[in-house]
Amino acid sequence: MHKLSAFFGGILAICVLLFWGLWFMQNKSQKQSGDQTLVIYNWGNYIDPSLLKKFTKETGIAVDYQTFDSNEAMYTKINQGGTTYDLAVPSDYMIDKMKRENLLLKLDKSQIKGFDAISDTFKNLSFDPNNDYSIPYFWGTLGIVYNDQLVREVPKEWSDLWKPTYRDNILLYDGAREVLGLSLNSLGYNVNSKNMAQLKEATQHLEALTPNIKAIVGDEMKNYMINGEAAVGVTFSGEASEMLDNNSHLHYVVPSQGSNLWFDNLVIPKTAKHIKEAYRFINFMLEPENAAQNASYIGYATPNAKAKALLPDAVKNDPAFYPNQATMSRLQVYQNLGLKWLGIYNDLYLQFKMYRK
Repeated sequence: MHKLSAFFGGILAICVLLFWGLWFMQNKSQKQSGDQTLVIYNWGNYIDPSLLKKFTKETGIAVDYQTFDSNEAMYTKINQGGTTYDLAVPSDYMIDKMKRENLLLKLDKSQIKGFDAISDTFKNLSFDPNNDYSIPYFWGTLGIVYNDQLVREVPKEWSDLWKPTYRDNILLYDGAREVLGLSLNSLGYNVNSKNMAQLKEATQHLEALTPNIKAIVGDEMKNYMINGEAAVGVTFSGEASEMLDNNSHLHYVVPSQGSNLWFDNLVIPKTAKHIKEAYRFINFMLEPENAAQNASYIGYATPNAKAKALLPDAVKNDPAFYPNQATMSRLQVYQNLGLKWLGIYNDLYLQFKMYRK
């Protein structure tokens, strides 16, 4: 009896040990898994999903991919605090703003491999001299997409949009900087103007455009243009690329009068929890093969010269998406206007939208 009790007692002890051993290993595994999860805050549909899987397979680091739909929404979320984003992808002027407000971690260049692949054209730009806070991700332009079956005259300049031939046939991207900027450019002014007379003139000029505007839209422009529901759209180069892939009658032009040249860069927010993992992802995306794959999937221009060399000739030699130096010299980067002037731009844009109604 005592032997039997001892036997069952031994079995029970072994079971208890096994239970606690399994519990310990499971929790240790979960802790390691949690510690190895990189949180990325990016624009929607702005990376090839297979690259995220490849990164996890190569490094063992899981990725929590979260999205935003505007620089302002991204900024507000990070500025409010309480976030755990390890990487974010803001645009030029927003990088400057976040840097000035001490929201970004200064990069440790010793942990970055492959930065030499980035073309000098896209380094040391005004919003982040010496790339102390950001690594180039994509760049592009604001331009005009048109349907050759629906236009009698091909639009080549911003000023062409005011022609009566485009009555009720233009889609505008819903953005204050973009819409006011194209109007400023059409009048020969800078997209970052802080001259009230010029801004008021640009707003009045937009009011004269209203008969030609079919709608002011966001992401839905892609489907409208692909389905031939409008003749002309004002959009970004990468969005246009996707439209062109789905409708052979669509074409994209960058107005030679000047336009917006924009940059989206990878940054590490000050509140990042997984900094080592963030650097590993930056290095992963700097690898030419990965950058080329991403550019092919997204359709935007890559700042990675070695990646560009891997793209098909039809892509890398297309002046609509990789403009020549003459066109590039006339393009302007949005600057951080500051709270006062950003408010003025937004107010004038709202005035224009209300006038249109």
